[in-house]
Amino acid sequence: MDLLDFEAKDLYFDRPDAPEVEGLIRQASEDYSSEAELPLLRAYFLAPESLNVLVALNRFYYYQHRLEDALSATGKALDVVRLMTGFPEDWRDLRQSHIDAVPPDSLTRVRLYLFTLKAIGFLNMRLHRLDESQAVFEKLVELDRMDRIGAKGLLELLHQCRAEVGATA
Repeated sequence: MDLLDFEAKDLYFDRPDAPEVEGLIRQASEDYSSEAELPLLRAYFLAPESLNVLVALNRFYYYQHRLEDALSATGKALDVVRLMTGFPEDWRDLRQSHIDAVPPDSLTRVRLYLFTLKAIGFLNMRLHRLDESQAVFEKLVELDRMDRIGAKGLLELLHQCRAEVGATA
């Protein structure tokens, strides 16, 4: 399955949230200081399964250099997308057969799941959790042989960083 050969539909950001939730996200985007956290958290309490809210939280925390919090939001997003795809609870158990079983009109969800998993790997790498990061990137490379998600370069970078650390030790 080519992860670029799909019709873009059912995109998470096209799904409307309640007007109050959308207003809180808009309010946070207009004030991207540390004050933006409160409206985002209020939005999360109103719509904890909203990918719009979870992505906004991830971005906010990432740009505030709060990587642990960004990882929490991204993990929650992965859970939401996992339920939409029917994938296993633990990403380590994901197999090509799971991806192949998803209807072609839901390929956007598969891509979102894989990109979200890639974000988890990247955040773990930034947090110096290299074993976890490596496991994520290796799983993505296994599932995405054409490297449409772009995990192969991150895996190579991780190996390079490990080699440099080993050379200086």
